[in-house]
Amino acid sequence: MRLARVESGGEAFWALLDSDFCRLHRIRAPFEAWAPVVGLGLAADLGLDKAPLALSDCRLLPPLQPGARAFGVGLNYRSHLERLGSSPPAHPLAYLKPDSALVGAHDEIAYPPLTGQLDYEVELVAVVARPLCDEPRASACLLGYTVGNDISARDAGRRIGRLDLLTQKAMDRTTPVGPWIVTLDELGGSGQPELEVSLSVNGELRQQDNTRQMIFPIDELLNFLDARISLRPGDLVFTGSTHGVGLEDGRFLVPGDLVEARIEGLGTLHNRIGPQRVLNAARSVGRLGRPDGE
Repeated sequence: MRLARVESGGEAFWALLDSDFCRLHRIRAPFEAWAPVVGLGLAADLGLDKAPLALSDCRLLPPLQPGARAFGVGLNYRSHLERLGSSPPAHPLAYLKPDSALVGAHDEIAYPPLTGQLDYEVELVAVVARPLCDEPRASACLLGYTVGNDISARDAGRRIGRLDLLTQKAMDRTTPVGPWIVTLDELGGSGQPELEVSLSVNGELRQQDNTRQMIFPIDELLNFLDARISLRPGDLVFTGSTHGVGLEDGRFLVPGDLVEARIEGLGTLHNRIGPQRVLNAARSVGRLGRPDGE
């Protein structure tokens, strides 16, 4: 089952894609009623509209339920850390993204004014269907998976010599996710997915790996997050990226670049980098930090 969040006629709603991926049916039932049931692999009453809509007439939105959260996890592929001369951390490094950071599968990626090193990171994204509670296998509580590109401002925090995740990971309209959610039952059920991931820039392959290579598997990531912030239906969890990013060789994104992130069985994100925004000098106080020595 493929579940998309789309916009049509000025309305945003969940929809079920037909098997041809060209048409969809609007879901009228509330998310909180059907998501836990679908996550269990059971038949759910989605309240589908009988008349289909053409996918080409809709805009694909990030598959995030309003009010849900987006979590990120970094440093989760050994090959990436080795290329940076680092060793695996003792536990996951996690952070929150605001919903304003997310864009759809074909939307433009904003180039923020506070960075000159915009980087790409293809990532498997888990979608929560129900609270984890005391479930022995956390991944059994998922609705399914989707594709993410965790765009990063690599030079964030350099002036203070510390990690600045707000600037690096949370800036507006910088994180594509989609195109839709593929439900757990279509991907072999709970447990660690083993899916091929890749990313290209202007047709050149930059990243390629398999999700089996995660340092911290899905169950461990979900348990780590839920022990700190209880996961809720609709939450997204970005699970980290592999080697091949611009940070490794200095080839960062520039305006006009076409970035395509793919995951086997899930789909592809096609996003172009927009022009870099320029700050108005009259509003620059506090935007770039204080001059050295102040």
